[in-house]
Amino acid sequence: MKKVWFGRCIFISWYCDVATCKFCYRSTQKARIKHAQHARRKLASLITEAILAKNLNWRIEFLTGGYKTYNTKELIQITKIISEIYGEKIWLNLGALTEEEIKQFKPYIKGVVASIETIDETLHNEICPNKPIKPYEEMLQNTDLQKSITIVIGLGEKKEHFDQLKNFISKHNLDRITFYALKPVPETPYTEGPTTEQYTWWIKQTREAFPKLQIIAGTTLRRVDEVSEILKAGADAITKFPATKKFNSEQAKELENQVKKANCEFISTLTKLPDINWENEVDKLDIDEKLKAETKQILNSYIKNMSK
Repeated sequence: MKKVWFGRCIFISWYCDVATCKFCYRSTQKARIKHAQHARRKLASLITEAILAKNLNWRIEFLTGGYKTYNTKELIQITKIISEIYGEKIWLNLGALTEEEIKQFKPYIKGVVASIETIDETLHNEICPNKPIKPYEEMLQNTDLQKSITIVIGLGEKKEHFDQLKNFISKHNLDRITFYALKPVPETPYTEGPTTEQYTWWIKQTREAFPKLQIIAGTTLRRVDEVSEILKAGADAITKFPATKKFNSEQAKELENQVKKANCEFISTLTKLPDINWENEVDKLDIDEKLKAETKQILNSYIKNMSK
């Protein structure tokens, strides 16, 4: 029986200095956020998510955030802390990193993620005019770490573009790919996402072409009833579900049922909190007492809401 897990993305901020990708929520927020520091998340919140991921057997999908919210030194420190708390190296999705930047992150990361979004260059240049593919390709070519990309289905791609995706995966010897079904955001040009058939087609084609490639697939509250089809198409794990806000909700229960429906074993949990002393989990950490106190406060708030 195939083992399936939940992948939790940890967002370090809600700001992006680029913010011109036509499908992205951040493109609707940039004019509202004048200072990047106002969109930073508290370190204690990031630590809380790492503690939850470790104890609920979620894998950290990647650490991510918009462009130019932190300087490199700050990002390295955050990555170090999250990696140490989780107990293993993590994936990093922080834009097109240089060789020197990757070298600095290397003690704490297992791989880098390139947010390609859509593989056809003409379509990509239209959708993401200020985020070219080439720097990402250079990042993938110049690292000996594991390599992954993200692709959003529903941006206007065509089935004939699959050969380009296939060639890209082979060219860069990718270890992993994360697919997302477009979730339309108000104030963007998109009003609907792909059908289940359109979404799973790309997953199925990728699995058939690359039997050993790790495939992660995103879902949302409105799409949980297609999780079994996603897994049958070839996905190894599920991501993007709002796990803390909707912990033990009807949608969370349905997601776990969908995994069973696909005849897979779910090794994470979205419905049952372990019977542990959560404050002890914070006390174990090698962080200062002030940060521990703040983390306990935030973690207790999370646990209270997730216990409802």
